[in-house]
Amino acid sequence: MLFNFANMSFDISNITANKEERKYYHDRKKPDDLQISRTDMNMLIMNYLVTEGFKEAALKFQQEAGLQEPALCSSLDERIMIREAVQNGRIPDAIAMVNALHPELLDTDRYLYFHLQQLQLLELIRAGRAEEALAFASATLAEAGANDSNALTELERSLALLAFPDPHASPFADLLLPSHSQKIASELNAAILKMENQEYTNPKLCSLLRMILWSQNELDKHNIKYPKMTDLANATIEQQK
Repeated sequence: MLFNFANMSFDISNITANKEERKYYHDRKKPDDLQISRTDMNMLIMNYLVTEGFKEAALKFQQEAGLQEPALCSSLDERIMIREAVQNGRIPDAIAMVNALHPELLDTDRYLYFHLQQLQLLELIRAGRAEEALAFASATLAEAGANDSNALTELERSLALLAFPDPHASPFADLLLPSHSQKIASELNAAILKMENQEYTNPKLCSLLRMILWSQNELDKHNIKYPKMTDLANATIEQQK
């Protein structure tokens, strides 16, 4: 946002006099300030389920929460199948379904395509097929690594798993966790929604959590006391003294 200061004047006396009035504070005696209405929370949850492609959960939640039937995207069923394929390690199937739904997507978003191929590499490593993994990396991923430093770093971390007798006990074991494939599945899901010009490509709830973390970090920098959320998963808030 831009401001034009050219035609602005300041009354220093008013600024000084009203300094205390303009000072932001949080009244700790008003716990209701920290509450969110059940309706707003239900809508956040519904937005998350629909955006991420959990159709059955969204419809069931809609019935239990007494909400209006959610507006389901036309590609929801396809996105569900693609997500399941990614999370189950069927990467070639997922790529084929994406190409059928949006043929230009993976051609234009090469970093996303790299992430999908990286998952395919990780599946070979998970299965103990080291030689196939090396051959696949050389034939498919080497070019991406040569052109993108971020891709190169991720490729090196993936191949480093082969140096350990038990990859699951290595420092790079996080790549083999379900959370990693879920992350790529969400990245792909957001890219599909963007292709379809959807208003939201990421759940509002995720954006709010990122905003909370950023806001708390800024407040901490200035040593400002406030009710701090110390556990996002359980929404634990601690009063700072």
